[in-house]
Amino acid sequence: MNILVAGPHPDDQELGMGGTIARLVSQGHRVLLLDLTDGEPTPFGDRATRARESAEAARILGAERITLDLPNRTVTHSIEARHKVASVIRTFRAEMIFVPYFEDAHPDHIAGTRIVEDARFDAKLTNCGLAGEPIYPKWLFHYYATHLRIVPQPSFVFDTTGFSEQKRNAVLAYRSQFVDNPGNRRIVDWLDAAGTYFGSRIGTTSAEPFFAREPIGLTGLSALA
Repeated sequence: MNILVAGPHPDDQELGMGGTIARLVSQGHRVLLLDLTDGEPTPFGDRATRARESAEAARILGAERITLDLPNRTVTHSIEARHKVASVIRTFRAEMIFVPYFEDAHPDHIAGTRIVEDARFDAKLTNCGLAGEPIYPKWLFHYYATHLRIVPQPSFVFDTTGFSEQKRNAVLAYRSQFVDNPGNRRIVDWLDAAGTYFGSRIGTTSAEPFFAREPIGLTGLSALA
């Protein structure tokens, strides 16, 4: 399956669902990380550094990566932005999409999620001037990479046992964000704790939470953790 994981900034996908990405890749799925912006400026980064870090993080997870040119800190929901994302959905032939949870304190996250949700619809349109052939990804799920101090109430929790270290290494690949920046150093430990907590909710070593607005169809019970 072709799975698109969209994030407003490089590192959002790794923070929110890095263990899930690693596990999906290990199961033979093709995963594309789509960054809407390059994430700059930041206090300890620059564009060249962030590009190297994001490429290394994708390599660690075994995923592909594309970065669009939307402006960091001022991401705006627009037809142009929607069509840029829709073209990626079509050319990648995405069958499933993950986006950040829609309640957030960061305007880029709110706008970015709305852009991708609407681009999912745009991607199925004919005679619209977009690259690639029409496609409508059947599934869209939300991962939690929010700037609000909320406690997630997930629709489902994905077992990431055995992939926590890979997630940690992918996050730490963003040295400018989580090593050089003293204000963010504790984030990696918080991620470990969250993984352990959500794993405890389903009886596994680690897990990551997700939210679904649409019903999840089941054909059997064998995959339930």
